[in-house]
Amino acid sequence: MDFTYELRTKIIFGAGRLADLGREAKAFADQNVLIVTDPGIVAAGLADKAGQVLTSVGLEYSVFAGVSANPRDDDCCEAAAAAVAFDAQAVIGLGGGSALDTAKSAAALVTNGGRVKDWEDPRQLERAPLPTIAVPTTAGTGSEVTWVAVITDQEHHYKMTLLDQRIAPEVAILDPDLTLSLPAGMTAATGMDALVHAIEAYTCKAANPIGDALALRAIGLVAGALAVAVKDGENSGARADMLLASLLAGLAFGNADVGAVHCMGESLGGLYDTPHGVACAVFLPYVLEFNLEADWVKHAGVARALGAGTADMSDADAARSGVEATRALMTEVGTPRLHELQELSREDLETMAHLSAEHVCSPDNARDIGYDDYLDLFTKAYAE
Repeated sequence: MDFTYELRTKIIFGAGRLADLGREAKAFADQNVLIVTDPGIVAAGLADKAGQVLTSVGLEYSVFAGVSANPRDDDCCEAAAAAVAFDAQAVIGLGGGSALDTAKSAAALVTNGGRVKDWEDPRQLERAPLPTIAVPTTAGTGSEVTWVAVITDQEHHYKMTLLDQRIAPEVAILDPDLTLSLPAGMTAATGMDALVHAIEAYTCKAANPIGDALALRAIGLVAGALAVAVKDGENSGARADMLLASLLAGLAFGNADVGAVHCMGESLGGLYDTPHGVACAVFLPYVLEFNLEADWVKHAGVARALGAGTADMSDADAARSGVEATRALMTEVGTPRLHELQELSREDLETMAHLSAEHVCSPDNARDIGYDDYLDLFTKAYAE
């Protein structure tokens, strides 16, 4: 047993804890703070709500609301320019994973210059980013506690990765009340993203015992709460459970890795701008079934955390039941099929298979996987 587990982020969790934002921001800024968010968060009044907390402690704030559904290199540059123009001393990411990743990237660009492409993994930052506080309004990405940001390269149509321990936020404030207004479709998509994070963190080759414990708990929380949150968005208990699941899954994969589901989902998203949670969810059962033989015991653990595998089942039978449990959950929450998302040609499938095989996370997939395997999985997913 040989592993390293690191955590840089102070975590604040609970209903109403947005009220802590002013005190936490004051630790890094005595004057100006930039809020990085998207138009939907502004329209919902959440940016104003956060701003009121900041002004109550004497801070000035400005809002950059140019974040795209899949964050882009240009978004990050524009947010960084907004931070410089406002002389911001800290950056607050408010929103889903796109807003959080844009905020993390912008904070890095302010102090290091250039574009995200210039700092793409494996290159490390030269200087520490501006201090960052993450305030998620969706339950899925776990980006509030990870030191990775995934940004779309608009020129080459793929998702690149900024990877540096220093981009992890100094503080994460998780207030389930901020997720109550999340629409059902987005609740489902982000919730499935959390499930994928947990399953891949637990089964990938880079898994570790601390992450395993967190991932199993996250899987169980999603199994019990996601369908409830989708059907009854005002259910505060289900919302809190899903936000906790997202956090735990982020803590799990942040110190492990993800696998082929993310390689495929990000290939699709990079080409067609498909929302990340949906892009990953459509491939989960296919990759899960492909990976079973790599570790029957761990995949049986996934099934049992989902409430599928009974104690008297063999590990192999329990593992197989986990695949069906994921399919059943996807149907219950309305996850679309791949052919419903995008009309694809054989050439598209081949392109995505190449991108997936070259993805930085592919080597850590639970089972060795290459171009031919990816093409087969894409073909199966599209045919159904």
